[in-house]
Amino acid sequence: MRKIWLGLLSVVFVYGCSNSDVSTQTASALPPGITLVEEMKADPDRVMIPYSKYKLDNGLTVILAPDDSDPLVHVDVTYHVGSAREEIGKSGFAHFFEHMMFQGSEHVGDQQHFKIITEAGGTLNGTTTRDRTNYFETVPSNQLEKMLWLEADRMGFLLGAVSQRKFEIQRDTVKNERAQNFDNRPYGLIWERMGEAMFPEGHPYSWQPIGYVEDLDRVNVNDLKAFFLRWYGPNNAVLTIGGDIDKAQTLEWIHKYFGTIPEGPSVEKAPKQPAVLPEDRYITLEDRIRQPMVVIGWPTTSYRGADDQVVLDAMADALVAVPMVCCIKS
Repeated sequence: MRKIWLGLLSVVFVYGCSNSDVSTQTASALPPGITLVEEMKADPDRVMIPYSKYKLDNGLTVILAPDDSDPLVHVDVTYHVGSAREEIGKSGFAHFFEHMMFQGSEHVGDQQHFKIITEAGGTLNGTTTRDRTNYFETVPSNQLEKMLWLEADRMGFLLGAVSQRKFEIQRDTVKNERAQNFDNRPYGLIWERMGEAMFPEGHPYSWQPIGYVEDLDRVNVNDLKAFFLRWYGPNNAVLTIGGDIDKAQTLEWIHKYFGTIPEGPSVEKAPKQPAVLPEDRYITLEDRIRQPMVVIGWPTTSYRGADDQVVLDAMADALVAVPMVCCIKS
């Protein structure tokens, strides 16, 4: 039996302030359709990562962070869509779609995405949260162009490779993942119950990214295609490349592979909907577990990067020796 005292604790992400300077790279030095937005120069007196930020005409945001300390390059494509953008009754779809993005695109065969990257000496994965889904790979630096081609192909040419068979296989995979990590795991349902009680029914944070089995059973392959067309446009994505790169050559490749992908539907920022608990709430879960578990939380700041998040995180560390920390952005 487990007793849960509801609320919310926070994790902290520390962001550096930028004194941006875009004068060092003129528009004439860039490929057509790419604009330099800001540039963070190295500062030996600060802990920071130098980078340059660009925008393509189709809305894609690009961040380049050169670092030649190792002959490696890391590529990340983050789409600004997670489970909080799902419709009621279609929970788990953002995470489900993450699985589908690894099943091949029009010019990449089924399961070939994994094969191409691993045979190039690289690693890859993807993750889904309430607010974003990202796909990333780390490879030897001489494989960068191939990685950009792979990411551009599934951004611009995924739907032609989607089939009912792939859809059913990955639906079963996601349901099995839920069973392994939630339903059949000791204390596995604790965060699901926490979200349900912390937020009112229907709130986009009241369910977990993994979703509910009955919702996964309800969706079909046309729902998946509609989800892709709505959220997976370049104007709703950020391409970040760090490592042993040549900036000019990298921008040429980005223009070559991403520049012709059409802009998707416009995406407005979701309104903040912070958790509000007028009084303490208690939930008791019963399970076949010998040791009881107690989780206590409080609703705090409604967004990451808030001024008092550092204090809250330090307090969480002080409250318990090994804190169980949860952060939810509204």
